[in-house]
Amino acid sequence: MLFSRRRRLLYICMSLSSIVVAAALPLAAGAAAKRPTTLSVLNAAKTSMLRKGSVHVVVLSTDGSTNSTLVVDIGVNSGMEKISSGAKSVSIVVTPKFAYLSGSATGLTAIMGLTPTQQKKIATHVVAMMAGTAPYVNLKGNLTTTVFASLLPQAKGTVLTTSGKGRSLKYLLAWTTPASSRSAKTRSVMTLSSGRETLPLSETITNARGHGNTTFTKWGEHVTVVVPNASNVVKYKSIFG
Repeated sequence: MLFSRRRRLLYICMSLSSIVVAAALPLAAGAAAKRPTTLSVLNAAKTSMLRKGSVHVVVLSTDGSTNSTLVVDIGVNSGMEKISSGAKSVSIVVTPKFAYLSGSATGLTAIMGLTPTQQKKIATHVVAMMAGTAPYVNLKGNLTTTVFASLLPQAKGTVLTTSGKGRSLKYLLAWTTPASSRSAKTRSVMTLSSGRETLPLSETITNARGHGNTTFTKWGEHVTVVVPNASNVVKYKSIFG
């Protein structure tokens, strides 16, 4: 799947590194300054995102011959994520008390990194992780508002331009992620609203292997998650010890 480095954090469900947020510049109602800079737009976006408290994210990507979809609902205390990549699929649900993981055989092994033995134990069941445990904390950190800052690029190396005028004005943030042993060099452009709220609207990612398109919608809407049936749930310790 072709995701930005930030999106891969969601994709592999790794815990986020500590994020140091720069002191916010004086902003009016969450909007960027009259003469916006990259930093003022990023700070305005962080303020607006936290004020809204929720978002619906959809990523459609093509990596070589593989088409993938990532759908994420991020809320204050709850969230859910569904990944589909060819025959591989994974579903994650987070509530204030539990996190739940399920998926196809290849999804659990290839995407989540489980061993074949662990996958066979899960089979078609759903794994439950209790609040306060390390796996719960990791998943919650990726599907609730603490992840918002990581959806934005760093100010250094990011170029700000604008598109449109007046009420149609949009901020465009563009940056390049260097190639690594796991991914090719990527070029990313994020479009954000201006005015009273500065919020991500979309993002495009391109590299030599393919491209990805992300949309951010339903800012501030209530996130409703569906909890699996108790009869189909297995405890984390029964799978991982």
